[in-house]
Amino acid sequence: MSTSATERRVVICGLGAVTSQGPTAQHLWDGVRAGRVAIRPVQHLPMDGYRTRLGGEVLDREAPVLEYRRPSGAREPAIEFALRAAAEAVADAGDLLASVAPERRGIVVGTCNAGLISGREWYARRMAGEPADPELLLLMGPQAISEALAGALDFGGPCLSINTACAAGAHALGQAADLIRSGRADAVLAGGTDAFSDVLFSGFNSLESLSPAPAAPYSGDRQGLSLGEGAGMLLLLAADLVPEGAARAELLGYGTSADGYHATAPHPEGEGAARAIRAALAAAGVDADEVGYVNTHGTGTAKNDVAETRANRRALGGAAHRAALSSTKSMIGHLLGAAGAVEGIVTVRALQEQIAPPTAGYTVPDAECDLDYVPNAARAMTTDVALSNNFAFGGANASLVLARPGRLAKPPVPVAERVVITGLGTLTSAGCDPEALWDAFRTGRRCASDEDGVLVGRVPLDVRSAMPPRERRRLDRLGLLSVVAARSALADGGLSIDEGNRHAVGVVVGTGAGPMESIESFTRGILEEGPAAANPATFPNTVYNAAGGQVAMHLGAVGPASTVTTGHAAGAAALCTAAEIVAGGRADAVLAVAVDALTDAVIDGYRALGLLSGDFALAEAGVALLVESRSSALARGATIYGELRSHAVTCDALGVGGIDPAGVAAERAMRLALNGTPNARVWASACGHAVADAAEASAISRVFGSSVRVDAPKRLLAEPIGAGGALNAALALLAFRHGEREPALVNSGSLGGTHVSLLLTPHD
Repeated sequence: MSTSATERRVVICGLGAVTSQGPTAQHLWDGVRAGRVAIRPVQHLPMDGYRTRLGGEVLDREAPVLEYRRPSGAREPAIEFALRAAAEAVADAGDLLASVAPERRGIVVGTCNAGLISGREWYARRMAGEPADPELLLLMGPQAISEALAGALDFGGPCLSINTACAAGAHALGQAADLIRSGRADAVLAGGTDAFSDVLFSGFNSLESLSPAPAAPYSGDRQGLSLGEGAGMLLLLAADLVPEGAARAELLGYGTSADGYHATAPHPEGEGAARAIRAALAAAGVDADEVGYVNTHGTGTAKNDVAETRANRRALGGAAHRAALSSTKSMIGHLLGAAGAVEGIVTVRALQEQIAPPTAGYTVPDAECDLDYVPNAARAMTTDVALSNNFAFGGANASLVLARPGRLAKPPVPVAERVVITGLGTLTSAGCDPEALWDAFRTGRRCASDEDGVLVGRVPLDVRSAMPPRERRRLDRLGLLSVVAARSALADGGLSIDEGNRHAVGVVVGTGAGPMESIESFTRGILEEGPAAANPATFPNTVYNAAGGQVAMHLGAVGPASTVTTGHAAGAAALCTAAEIVAGGRADAVLAVAVDALTDAVIDGYRALGLLSGDFALAEAGVALLVESRSSALARGATIYGELRSHAVTCDALGVGGIDPAGVAAERAMRLALNGTPNARVWASACGHAVADAAEASAISRVFGSSVRVDAPKRLLAEPIGAGGALNAALALLAFRHGEREPALVNSGSLGGTHVSLLLTPHD
């Protein structure tokens, strides 16, 4: 597999933002540059029962010009903020997109809570026994935002969503840059979005994290964080397509890591955050001394600010004391999944105007936060390079290196590593090991059983033997399946993680439904009894990347980390992300974990949408693949299942829930992944969804004709939501182990118009 190591430069040409400073990116920059605090009494949400009444609220609630599919009368703020920011970013770039074909335009969106407001509305009505429009559920998942943008703007290339909590916006920008550098897209609209809800405020209130006054990061009298809402979107293009002078900034590189330390608290010495910063600098080919400005995470909590100060000192050395650092959150609040994108916009404007924006509310020095935080007033600076850092729940860290266009040498081109699979962990309705899965497939054994009139596949996991009670007491079902599957993949691959290699082993989780058990449990208490019932032990598990954080903590894998949430294609997309990390030399190995768990409400939701009739059966699963560089696998004498040669992601661009019955984008994904390979055994995404299955079948026929062998394992094993693509990949690899020599084309679809295809081959 290759990252197409021509490695084009990536520039930022369009900015769009909706924040408490106002409805545009210019409002954001004007307010931040002036040090204006836009954290004030919240108007659109009842605030009784919280430690604060303040937030960085978006006051302008106008509907977006761009349309999206929604129930009559319903509005989803997270989607609407993103659409408004996206429209501005595209307009800001002028006619630069005109030369880019729709299928070469991608979308990557980061979010923490996604369409939680829509999901909460459906769930509240369900609890009350009232009618609820099931189409609200189509707006709840992170991928709905990306597919809404793709449909509104006609972006038919890679369409992805990232949910690494407060680092998601930065992760989205980094992954967008990867898509362009690797030649998978020419332009990518990337950013983040999140909106206020009572669930969000209740959660942070239960952790006693909210400040009664506007957040004052790094100040000795700080009392906690202020929440914010809104969206930031940036249009990234390949530099070779952009005329001189048209780019606002260059995205030179990014780095990610996991703390593997605690569900909510940062590593006290900033160890994981420092590794993300160093990785970003290395990817960019930049020395610490070249960094003149850092847009910090700067939340205003006692532990976070100290840990971040230490991280900057560890990563930058003496340069940390010479650079200007500031927190945008002191003026707009913490926008969670949108924070990295909005703060990236501020960093771009700071570089353009050579102005270091301030940290507002700074009144009293803190001996442990001893860097230059540009207190209260902006000032001039001279620098070509800046960092933008974000650190999240679950120990997910992300750092971006931004620069003035064309001022620095081209970033180094990594040596393209071949990517192989060396271990499998499969917790499925067929059983809890790979051979049980293979046996069920080989014999045609159906693994779903009737539950209240619908077919459901459950993982027959003996929880007590899988993990001691002390280790699992903070785990929900999603986290448990993730940790056990990942541990099994490591054991199957013969890889032990220790102090010597833990930084070189990453974790990428793919989940479609996400942590519904924890979200439901936490939300139920609030709906029944109000904010006082919010459970601080449950709240950390409500973020989609909690499972990945648990894998890092339990297994010690603290290398590059991400959580992708591409609906029913999430597991396949996680494999793509893991492969890119390994191919680019950022890790020796990555645990790609695809996981989803079932609750009664999840099953009821699919039933309400009319999906559980006919041949469609729902399942839970945890499937982990140990993705490794071929050189690493050979060096340690590992047995190799097969090689991941190539992959592709495309989108129908028909909006939320839109599937093209002709399967044109699905066909394109297959042809791109095949990359000229004439024949392959197809492991189809088919799951009993009539429209999606027919579209895929039509696409397969056009690609291969009538002679191709097509297997549809999910028709036997049931549809494990986001884990299905990884399950198909595991079966294809097991087929190699059992003598199959023909290449395998593994398909996966989001059931919202996003298509992922993977080409696997036996190892030569």
